[in-house]
Amino acid sequence: MTNPPSPKGKRLVKINAITQAKLIKLLLDGTYTCAELAQETGLHYVTVLQYTRELHREGAVHIRAWEKDIHGRDSMKIYKLGAGRDAKRSKMTTYERQTRYRAKKKAMQHAQVMAGQARYVQSANGQLRFEQLPLAA
Repeated sequence: MTNPPSPKGKRLVKINAITQAKLIKLLLDGTYTCAELAQETGLHYVTVLQYTRELHREGAVHIRAWEKDIHGRDSMKIYKLGAGRDAKRSKMTTYERQTRYRAKKKAMQHAQVMAGQARYVQSANGQLRFEQLPLAA
């Protein structure tokens, strides 16, 4: 007997021996994020998160690696079955964070100048400064 489809169209499966076996088999490989584990097993994402957290708390799995999100931060854990040391989470230094912010800000200002919404004006000291143009009514 199969479970009825969820409103989103995905087939939700209650945890049982077969889904646990699938999850353990995928954890042996150690290359899947929790979202991928949920997709492969048919379990809900939150169920996979709870299950992997409990396995990690008991020492049955360890964090093999970290996957970066769209902002470049290590945020998605990749678990591997078995005891082992957790992979270190890399962090950006303050210098790297500031450099990235300034480059992003400069690129946005340049895009505004190219779109005609702002301009660069020469200051009294000879330096160029960014100036936002007033909005046309």
